[in-house]
Amino acid sequence: MGAVLLIAFSLALDAFAVSVCSGISVKGFRAKHAVTMGLYFGAYQFFMPLIGWYLGRSVSTYIEAYGHYIAFGLLALIGVRMIREALLPAPHRSAQMSAPLTPVRLSLLAVATSIDALAVGISMAFMEVNIWFSAAVIGIVAFSLSVIGGLAGCRLGTLFRTRAAVLGGLVLIGIGVKILLEHLL
Repeated sequence: MGAVLLIAFSLALDAFAVSVCSGISVKGFRAKHAVTMGLYFGAYQFFMPLIGWYLGRSVSTYIEAYGHYIAFGLLALIGVRMIREALLPAPHRSAQMSAPLTPVRLSLLAVATSIDALAVGISMAFMEVNIWFSAAVIGIVAFSLSVIGGLAGCRLGTLFRTRAAVLGGLVLIGIGVKILLEHLL
């Protein structure tokens, strides 16, 4: 149980950071948005280890070889877009930053932050674990930390919206670079 919790917390840190960034950058971010993000991130973090576990050895080389590139690309793209939107002139920025968290945007963020959970699921296929219990713990922790992160970001965003959005974009890019470097080095 302890090992599963540690894995769950480490997998959820990316989702937490993305939630903080979204809470900062999305104008009008409220508790319902935080819960929606939590549901997306929690669901993806739940299903990815299951998918990985079922895929097992058959595609583990492919996932390990390219998963970090996919996560980096998605996070860098979203981070650059956040920075660009934050630096737009005020009339354009308010329209861009008030854009809702669409299902497509939330899905992209959830995929980007759950690639590692897929890889963990693949590794769990070679261990004696209850994959359903492990995936449930991973999903619940991701949900919880995402909601907390979104609410924390919302509080910060009302104080430092533009600077925080640029910082949030840089954090997303940094997370993508971290994922890429961890797999390349």
